[in-house]
Amino acid sequence: MKSPTRVPGVLTESPTQAPGPRRLPNTASLVLLASIIVSFLAASSAPTPLYAHYQAQWGFTPLTTTVVFGAYAIAVLAALLVFGKVSDHLGRRPVLWAALGGQAIAMLVFASAGNVTALLVARIIQGLSTGSAMAAVGAAMVDVDRPKGTLANAVAPLAGTATGSLASALIVQYLPAPGHLVYVLLLAVFALQAVGVLLLPETVRPKPGALASLVPRPALPRHLLRPVAITAPVLLAVWALAGFHGSLGPALTTRLAHSDSAVYRGLSLFTLAAAAAVSVLLLRGLPALVVLRTAVIAVITGTAITIASTTAGWTAGFLIGTGIAGIGFGGGLHGGIRMVVPLAASGERAGVLSLLHTVSYLGMGLPAVLGGAAVVRSGDLPATAARYGAAVIALAVLALAGLLADRRTPAHRTGSAIASPAAAGTERSCIG
Repeated sequence: MKSPTRVPGVLTESPTQAPGPRRLPNTASLVLLASIIVSFLAASSAPTPLYAHYQAQWGFTPLTTTVVFGAYAIAVLAALLVFGKVSDHLGRRPVLWAALGGQAIAMLVFASAGNVTALLVARIIQGLSTGSAMAAVGAAMVDVDRPKGTLANAVAPLAGTATGSLASALIVQYLPAPGHLVYVLLLAVFALQAVGVLLLPETVRPKPGALASLVPRPALPRHLLRPVAITAPVLLAVWALAGFHGSLGPALTTRLAHSDSAVYRGLSLFTLAAAAAVSVLLLRGLPALVVLRTAVIAVITGTAITIASTTAGWTAGFLIGTGIAGIGFGGGLHGGIRMVVPLAASGERAGVLSLLHTVSYLGMGLPAVLGGAAVVRSGDLPATAARYGAAVIALAVLALAGLLADRRTPAHRTGSAIASPAAAGTERSCIG
């Protein structure tokens, strides 16, 4: 009988090992884990088309929308910093159960919300749950199947963002009880996923240090320092782009289309995320460095077209530019994950993913809050959009300069070696 491969903190079972409790096979596990990311990100973007509905009901100012979004972003960052590494110690399943429970509570608060305070509380609970889950579920997917898990880490968040924004917009526009129905549907999804987690294989052996891991200590294994240094500026740029479309996109599309339809409010973020998801699939065979360089060029080009179209009042041009920029969003996310995550050992993956997500949410949250506040203060949406877009382009130019300057990391070493399942190997690590 083939003996299991020993990895610190992980037990990799051979196919002939005596069976334990019945667990899901690799493919089903990967699908379930990816669905959790999709549903979490769909839930995070679901309130976006509803803000106008809430504003009409409760009479709050646009600044309140910015505050609510900022509270969510801060909660995600706090959870990533505090809980990001805990699944490397407790295991993936306990963290996922806790996160799904938190999301269920958030959906109940959303569905019953009658004022801004309840909306703010729901967003904070949602942010804490999302931040707690992202690193654990992302690491679990790579544990189960390294090449497919790496790809799913890039595609699933984009699919969730796209489906959440559009589905919520359609529900708001065409179905009854818009402030309740979308959250009830998401609550049912989270309940089903919690049952599925019972059948997931645990891919990390519990180890001491869970409490100590709650103290934020930004640290990386030495061999990951350079890949992260290359990747971080790209992640900042592409997630600042996502923040642009998440915060200003709904107002820009309704202004350009001269319509207050909820579908238009969700269209900007949907176009960005859908183009990003497609780009991940199209670019997945290229070396990671090539993908990253392509991504930042697409961000620069697409954002420039978006801003020019906003100034000219051209709706189609705005969406074309958003789609081109979306290629950069997807490429930056996928290339960054491929550059870093497969190089981390199983017991390090949640911590590494937590760091990458922290960089990403900083890039998205801070500019989005500042941009929303600027609109409220100046009242000039196109001018604020132009300044925000210029900042995104500047970040992308700096990221491109860093990529072009790094001649010591050959593309074939940082991308192609992990681009194919044969090169990366498919591992099944399971302890229960």
